[in-house]
Amino acid sequence: MNGRLARVLALIGLGVGLVVAALYLSGGMRGIEQWAALQQRQAQNLMAGALRALRAGEPGAVLALMSVCFGYGVFHAIGPGHGKMVIGSYGFGTQVPLARLAGLSVAASLAQAGTAVALVWGGITFLDLGREALTSLSEERMGDLGTVLVMLVGFWLCLRGLRMLRAEAQRADPAPHHHHHKGCGCGHAHGPTVEQVAQTRSWRDAVLVVASIAARPCTGALFLLILTWRMGIFGTGILGTAAMGLGTAVVTLAVAGLSVWARQGSFALLPASGPWARAARWLPGTMQLGAGALIAAISLAVLL
Repeated sequence: MNGRLARVLALIGLGVGLVVAALYLSGGMRGIEQWAALQQRQAQNLMAGALRALRAGEPGAVLALMSVCFGYGVFHAIGPGHGKMVIGSYGFGTQVPLARLAGLSVAASLAQAGTAVALVWGGITFLDLGREALTSLSEERMGDLGTVLVMLVGFWLCLRGLRMLRAEAQRADPAPHHHHHKGCGCGHAHGPTVEQVAQTRSWRDAVLVVASIAARPCTGALFLLILTWRMGIFGTGILGTAAMGLGTAVVTLAVAGLSVWARQGSFALLPASGPWARAARWLPGTMQLGAGALIAAISLAVLL
């Protein structure tokens, strides 16, 4: 009964994931995004008020600013971008554990905040850039860089998916000219197994995923950092930007959990025994190839 209940719950996760993905890709979540954009504007007004209170030395102003920044990060992440597609596709297409995916989500959000800090500090200190120039640099140049990195994540997943499918094909139908065999004593590995390829989740994955999300900083973070720089409280701006990053992480963590839930549901579709059980061995590579192709195609469309 427990196994049956777990299978039902996994299938529910797949259904929810497919519905959310379809709505997101088709523009069916525009209503939610518009509501979140309205909340962003209100949070930005509250942010300006909290900064005025901070400049006036009012008690509790720092805590109020951090709370507003956190809320701004949540609402801003509901809109387009912010790594939801990368985290969701990576979590669904690979065999990455939920805890590791959650760590990547938080690291990417905080790295995005760090990029904003570095951009404002470096742009003002070394290049004497103003708000418009910094925003343009973030949205145009760094935006394109982020899209290219996201596309590389897609290509990387495609390549690994193809390797997994090839390993499974070799396992199912070894080449007749192959002279090695298990226990032949040659000391050579006869190609990676599907499980070994699926477990290829090294630091390269983490760097590429985090970098693709962090490359384009949040415009709200730039707004906060530029204002606090001018007010002479840049350290407070850095803390507020980190709070924004944690707010953003709330949304990406939810996407990470849903992607893993949906992935478990996709495996629950196939029976453990019978003629269809064999198809389960092809599913990981197919999922990874499909997720990578989706990321690459959307990124390419954005660039073009």
